[in-house]
Amino acid sequence: MTLDQLRIFLEVAEREHVTRAAEALHLTQSAVSGAISALEARHAVILFNRVGRRIELTEAGRLFVPEARAVLERARSAEHLLADLAGAASGVLRVHASQTVASYWLPSRLVSYHELYPRVDLRLTVGNTQSAAQAVLSGAAELAVVEGTVALAGLQRIRVAEDHLVLVVGKRHAWADGRRLTPNELLETNWIMREEGSGTRSAFEAHLRSLGLEPESLSVVLELPSNEAAIAAVEAGTAATVLSSRAAASHSHAGNLHIADFPMPARQFWVLHHAERHVTRALRAMLDLLTGKAG
Repeated sequence: MTLDQLRIFLEVAEREHVTRAAEALHLTQSAVSGAISALEARHAVILFNRVGRRIELTEAGRLFVPEARAVLERARSAEHLLADLAGAASGVLRVHASQTVASYWLPSRLVSYHELYPRVDLRLTVGNTQSAAQAVLSGAAELAVVEGTVALAGLQRIRVAEDHLVLVVGKRHAWADGRRLTPNELLETNWIMREEGSGTRSAFEAHLRSLGLEPESLSVVLELPSNEAAIAAVEAGTAATVLSSRAAASHSHAGNLHIADFPMPARQFWVLHHAERHVTRALRAMLDLLTGKAG
């Protein structure tokens, strides 16, 4: 089998559609079909069922997907190593970041990196803290920048910045009057929360426990997958949420959000990379820039 056959197989497996996979790969439909047929014939296995004009993965095909991904990942690692041995930082650097980091802290640093190392193809994926950490662990990313605590074996963690959480409400909420709140008053309102895996949510829940409150005791009416969605929901109603002060700042200055008078903890932004994988020149350059070591 060839690497091109594996790439084609994974594109078709993801879409279960030959034409769409061909479009994504910039190949003809016949070239894609031929590659799949050659792979099946060479190894005497059926990877896809042909059902009318549709195709679907067989059980063998489903089992082969993670193996094909692993082979391509090893090939990419080998390419990075060869590029690294050649000298200057180059190749592809895949960065995953949690939403707060990606929206408010990381962009200017990525611009600086691109200006310093134009031969590196930067690819940013935005998720939450948990998904970003898992991407580094699995090899889907060389680097992650996240907020909050991450404790996964195999990851190297470096602190790069400090952030502060704030409790925010909309203009119609009773807490918009600026009075000092007690911990027990947190149980008296509805809450908008970020999704499970969010660093913001994890930090808030840890703070609640330090105050003797269980997160499950809050009245959570919505779980939303982004800071922007949480802000919009709070502005429109009478629920509360917890955000990075960086995310709340412009909305607070405009008068659409009010920062409630309730002490919230500081938290850290962390850079994560795999402790056992080769650190390429491109990755080392990014680590140095994010940690302030770039010359």
